[in-house]
Amino acid sequence: MGIEKALLNRSRLLLGDETMDRIGRARVIIFGVGGVGSWCAESLVRSGVCRLTIVDSDRVCITNINRQLMATIETIGRVKVEALKEHLLTVNPAAEIDARQEVFTEETAAGFRLDDYDYIIDAIDSLTDKALLIEMACRTRAKFFSSMGAALKLDPTRIRVAEFWHVEGCPLARALRQRFKRLKRSPARKFKCVYSDELLTNKGTAGPCGAEECVCAKAHAEISPLAASGHTRKAQTNGSLMHITAIFGLTIAGLVIQDLAERVSQKEQ
Repeated sequence: MGIEKALLNRSRLLLGDETMDRIGRARVIIFGVGGVGSWCAESLVRSGVCRLTIVDSDRVCITNINRQLMATIETIGRVKVEALKEHLLTVNPAAEIDARQEVFTEETAAGFRLDDYDYIIDAIDSLTDKALLIEMACRTRAKFFSSMGAALKLDPTRIRVAEFWHVEGCPLARALRQRFKRLKRSPARKFKCVYSDELLTNKGTAGPCGAEECVCAKAHAEISPLAASGHTRKAQTNGSLMHITAIFGLTIAGLVIQDLAERVSQKEQ
């Protein structure tokens, strides 16, 4: 306990004991631990979150190294959530990290028991799965935050936070809203999103990997379809950069910590 208290000393100095206690008790689940979700997880654990579930079906690919926290030459081919969990435990060995190599779909959704969490974070790429998570998360008691598209961006000053229906200039948000309108359904409540209205185009022509010969284990027959499903569910591959995706993830983590601090502040008033 002494080590844990010491490593959170600067957080406690700013936020106070009660807020830090709330952060330590909060149950958080992150869906998708790529360029956005991995940095969100890092920030949450470094800020004192000790009960974290991370969900992603994919394995580390060489193309992840430019923007994903746990992606290095040494982790290529490893299950992403396992590599990330290993890293997060080097930050706080006392943290309870539940690493689930799964896809969130209509078939698997019930198994995640969303009502058990205080915060649900969406960093999913698939439009279908993302829309489903939005609908289901908004029916729970949990606070819900969602990342819109972080690819094809360069300017960090254009990253914003807005309520879902007020997000402007983001093709992913537009596609989600069109989907809800087409299905004549709507999220049960409002929720905040991180987004950018910048939209660039790919200038390069690299394929899915870019290497002359794929060095990722998932390219081989012994890797199950589940391991590669994160890629097969993507509509297309776009270029992205760490300074953008990380800011998206860090911003969502900040929204979680800010919400917990505000709850304590409101209680004291």
